[in-house]
Amino acid sequence: MLRRRLTAEIKESLSFFPVVSIIGLRQVGKTTLAKQIMQDFHKPCVYLDLEIQSDLNKLNDAELYLSSHADSLVVIDEVQHKKELYPLLRGLVDQKREPARFLLLGSASPELLRHSSESLAGRIAYHKLHPFDLLEVPDSVSPIDLWVKGGFPSMLTSNSKTLASRWMENFVSTYLYRDLLQLGLNASPKVIRNLWTMMAHLNGQLLNTSTIANSLGLTSPTVKRYIDFLEEAFLLKSLQPYHWNITKRLVKSPKVYITDTGILHNLLGIKDFDSLTGNPIVGSSWESFVLNQVLALKPNGVDVYFYRTHHGAEVDIVFTKGLQVIATAEAKFSNSPQLTRGNYHAIEDLKAPVNYVITPSSDDYLIKEHVRVCSLKAFVEKYLHFNS
Repeated sequence: MLRRRLTAEIKESLSFFPVVSIIGLRQVGKTTLAKQIMQDFHKPCVYLDLEIQSDLNKLNDAELYLSSHADSLVVIDEVQHKKELYPLLRGLVDQKREPARFLLLGSASPELLRHSSESLAGRIAYHKLHPFDLLEVPDSVSPIDLWVKGGFPSMLTSNSKTLASRWMENFVSTYLYRDLLQLGLNASPKVIRNLWTMMAHLNGQLLNTSTIANSLGLTSPTVKRYIDFLEEAFLLKSLQPYHWNITKRLVKSPKVYITDTGILHNLLGIKDFDSLTGNPIVGSSWESFVLNQVLALKPNGVDVYFYRTHHGAEVDIVFTKGLQVIATAEAKFSNSPQLTRGNYHAIEDLKAPVNYVITPSSDDYLIKEHVRVCSLKAFVEKYLHFNS
């Protein structure tokens, strides 16, 4: 069984916070991780899956049931199905304020489950579980495999392309026809499928809601609302532009990415590495994969942006601590990459002490002073920690 790097952080939070929440996409491994933690936990554990009717029935009188397990760690899976629990959890925690009262697993962001942020402020710690990353998968899974298949456990462990493709189709359909509706998205699944597929074709591009709205026959505010909802359900990721202390005319729209390249490739009908490399999307797919790894593995306190000016200066990722630029990175799907004039202008504008060009599997070398070429594996293993 693959171990998740987040395990130690969650156990640390459970030693201090009354409530800990693991959030992330469905099927990303939240339940497996919680059950691993329960196996050797220092106090009794009770597990409830709110997608099982018998467990849901136990909470018909939730106060009575949860009060009877006040000395246990109560793990509540798919907690988004019963958002009205949050005020009760606050009351129970305040009656008995001690660590590890509740471990909540959910497939939506705190912003989408606003009851949690309002009711449990100061009592809860959140941990986002990403799909499997390069430092979690075994050596038998190559970076190319992880890129093509994505980081869902079921995709990585399947030895059949047909079954993996069928699993991903079912995953997408379940979100469209059940999960998003249950989370409160009042929209036609067909419309959302078209929007999601369009976002896959526009992966890594600047967001232009007017263009998307015209294509779908919707209003721009409606498209913006749908995209925000998909982001809060962890299906999209907006990367904001970096703009502090820059006097040039900057692009102000975010770039939007699909959060897992397995989902991206499924939406675009890409089945394997050969069909990916022959597809015009390959460059933006590689950029998306690099960004996903960065978001999963970057140190706490490091923020990421992109940089682009109206005069053509651009770089894919800007790393900052506070307002200070500490590094930049450009994703290139080539083992003999060449930076563009716009890349060099961005490096000059931002004056980062170090700049990386991230490739699939190139050697590690300086292409110019302060500009290092390296593979993605080398970057996440040797450089992404930024000596923190």
